[in-house]
Amino acid sequence: MRADMYFSVDVEADGPIPGPYSMLSFGAAVAGTMGEAFARTDPAAATFYRELRPISDEFVPAALEVSGLDRAALQRDGADPAVAMREFNRWVTATAGEARPVFVAYPASFDWMFVYWYLIRFTGASVFGHSGCLDVKTAYAIRAGVPFGRAHKRAMPKQLLSTRPHTHHALDDAVEQADLFANLMSWQP
Repeated sequence: MRADMYFSVDVEADGPIPGPYSMLSFGAAVAGTMGEAFARTDPAAATFYRELRPISDEFVPAALEVSGLDRAALQRDGADPAVAMREFNRWVTATAGEARPVFVAYPASFDWMFVYWYLIRFTGASVFGHSGCLDVKTAYAIRAGVPFGRAHKRAMPKQLLSTRPHTHHALDDAVEQADLFANLMSWQP
């Protein structure tokens, strides 16, 4: 059985769903691998980041404010989504090698929705398949034995949290989230 390689992914978008709204940037960092046991990696060692050209004129101003990205600059200088998603698929495939790529995020529902939609829309395929997604929030709830409503960072033991800042820059947050995931995978509650 082949090992899993966990790719921590974070998305910055200008609205709540893909299609009518755009994924403006996304970052990915390798958190570790799981074969016989979990082996963490330095998440800053293998990363991917792109800022994308918006795919529609619609946006939610409050969502755009979170990332601080400039839509006009992205319209002019952002990567073509089709090119960026092909590059991402190739990077994940090359980085994973013989391992099975697994998408991880906190919470995964938002980030997975955008990345999976963009991969299917712009490349026709997802390197993660249709279900290769692991939600860090759910994993914490199960490992800690707490209700899902109490599975948030403010309630987590301090040793699980990353020492890196959460900046709302997609790559920074993917690396920070990779630390959290690796800490959780090594944690003995």
